[in-house]
Parts: sequence; C-alpha cells; structure tokens
Amino acid sequence: MGIFSFLKRQKADRQANAQDQAEGADQVKVDEPELDHKLQKTRSRFTENLLGFLRGKKPVDDDLLEELEAQLIMADVGVAATGRVIDALQARAKRDKLQDSDAVREALREELINILQPVEQPLEIPDSDSPFVILVVGVNGAGKTTTIGKLAKQLQDGGKSVMLAAGDTFRAAAIEQLQTWGERNDVPVIAQDIGSDSASVIFDALQSAKARGIDVLIADTAGRLHTQSGLMDELRKVKRVLTKIDDNAPHETMIVLDGGTGQNALSQAEQFNEAMALDGLVITKLDGTAKGGVVFAVAEKTGLPIRFIGVGEKVADLEVFEATRFVDALIDNEGEA
Repeated sequence: MGIFSFLKRQKADRQANAQDQAEGADQVKVDEPELDHKLQKTRSRFTENLLGFLRGKKPVDDDLLEELEAQLIMADVGVAATGRVIDALQARAKRDKLQDSDAVREALREELINILQPVEQPLEIPDSDSPFVILVVGVNGAGKTTTIGKLAKQLQDGGKSVMLAAGDTFRAAAIEQLQTWGERNDVPVIAQDIGSDSASVIFDALQSAKARGIDVLIADTAGRLHTQSGLMDELRKVKRVLTKIDDNAPHETMIVLDGGTGQNALSQAEQFNEAMALDGLVITKLDGTAKGGVVFAVAEKTGLPIRFIGVGEKVADLEVFEATRFVDALIDNEGEA
C-alpha cells in the first residue's frame, strides 16, 4: 500500500467536501467550519490587536516596528520568533521594500510562514512487517488520550490496523478513556491494573501487536509534571524496553502540548525533548484559546516537526499542520477582522 500520508488524506478529504458542496445545494449537508473559524480566538487577537494598527497605509518607521514587536510578544509569538520577524522587517525597510503599513502586513505574513515552513513535516507511516510504534508523551491535561483516540480512528479509516497501549498506569481515568476509544472503534487495547509498570504494559502491547500483525501501535504514557525527574526516567525506561523487541522502536516519540498554556507549552517541549529526543509534536485545544501564537514560539525555539494541531472535538479536528494554511487562517489579507 506504500506510505500512509495523513497530509494527502486530509487534502483529499477537503477536495471531496468542496466538490460535494459545489455539486448541489439540495444535498443535506452541514458544512465544516474553515480553519479560520476554528482558530477564531487567536485570529481575533491577530486581526484586532496585532494587525489593527497596520491599517491605513501608515509610514514605516521605528515607532511602527516597535509597536508591531510589542503586539507580537503579547500574541504569544515568543521573544525569539518575534526578534526574527522584526529583524527581517527592518532589513526589508532599509532596502526600501516596505512603502507603507499594508506592505508591512504582507511582509509579516511571509515572515511568519518562513518560521513555520521548516516544521511542516507531516507524520508518514511506511509499510513494514513490524508494527510502527508511536509513543505519546506530555503532561496531564494536554489531551494525550483524546489525541491518541482521534489518531487511531484516522489510521483505521485509512486502512491501517491499530492497537492501543494504556501506558498511563497512574490514572484509572486514562485507562478507562483509552478503553472507551478502543470499544468505540473496535480497536484492541492492552491494559493492566492501575499502578502497574508502564514499561511492562507497553512491552506486552508491542509483543501482542507483532504477533497479530498490527500495522500501528500507539502507546499512552504517564503525564505527571514535566519537572519531575522520575517521570522522565520512567519514559526513558519505556524506550529501552521497546528496543528489546524492535531496535528501531519507538519509531515516533510525539509530545502533545496544550496550546492554551502559552509559553509553558514551549517549556514542556524543550524539557521533554532534552530527555526523550522527540520526533514530533501535536498542539491541541487551539480552538479554545487566544494563545495560538505559541505555535510560532515552539517552531522557532525547538525546530521540532509539528505533526498535527487540535482544533475541535471531532475526529477530523485533529488536523495535519500546514504552515501557509495556518498563517492565512490567522491573518486575513483583505483586512477584515
């Protein structure tokens, strides 16, 4: 079957939806909200606060760029990403490439896309005789278990067989939630009693997945505070144990971050990456926060691939991250708030 590409599947779904809408108004169909609507709270911060003062063809001077810098910081874009954007705009201004605030607006869009494009690296799953193992990490409350359930459903809909491992053995609710996703989608879930050794649960799951010829194993993990060294030691143990079955496992160590926590999400990404050598990340709950600018901060500071963003409760609301689409959802080039 070749490589399973979430990005190709998502684009195909969008094209199919657009065609369905074009083929007949008599179809009973509820249109899915566009990404700009799902990101409305962050979009409002950008269009009203960040970009509002750029309207009216104001001259480009130090005062305008200083105000833009302050607004970027307040939009949770982060110090490093903001500095990069302002430096680039200042360089353009010196070359007389920015004639007025409208030009600044378009240049800002381009620079924000430049920050995100290097981390636009969708997760792809190649065909293999062994299960592709995704180890999901992150603090409690970030949305790990829900993300796992949505990811499993999307893989299943794409023709992949999936198994889940309830490796967060410190919370009964996490085990039960994962089992509920398994029952709902007819996906097997390997679990043990609360308080069991997490590495043991995930080891058993990989053995079972291998024996059953499962395509993808997704393993949940405990999510106590990222500052607790015991958690990181436990996660490292999980990685070591998996290599006893498959030298290359886990094939993807993915962190789930709550976008609503702003700059704290960046701190989590940095600390988990230092301990676990992350392969990618998911930023969730972006539909319910005005702090979506943290996506730029995480991209600039970590350089880690952003695999998905969470923008709602539906399975399809776990969307493949696309840099240009994300920026355009935040910045309306027509100047409408």
